[in-house]
Amino acid sequence: MFINRSSDGANNLCGKTLVTLRKKEGLSQRALADALQLAGLDLDKNAIQRIEAGKRFVTDIELVAFARFFKMPVDELLKSPDGN
Repeated sequence: MFINRSSDGANNLCGKTLVTLRKKEGLSQRALADALQLAGLDLDKNAIQRIEAGKRFVTDIELVAFARFFKMPVDELLKSPDGN
């Protein structure tokens, strides 16, 4: 049977990395959502919160927008914050 969750049960691979990146930039979840909205991605603070908590799936469009915002390759977002 196919299960579309990560090994820790999260609905995405990038949530923990996004928390680390957002905090490194000194942004609140609301500030990140506002910045992404200015860049054309319609996410609110609650969506950011759910993504970071692993409770929400992330679309490929959102993943690309996160990568552009944090100026990094998409595949870097899919690695865990400890580099694995």
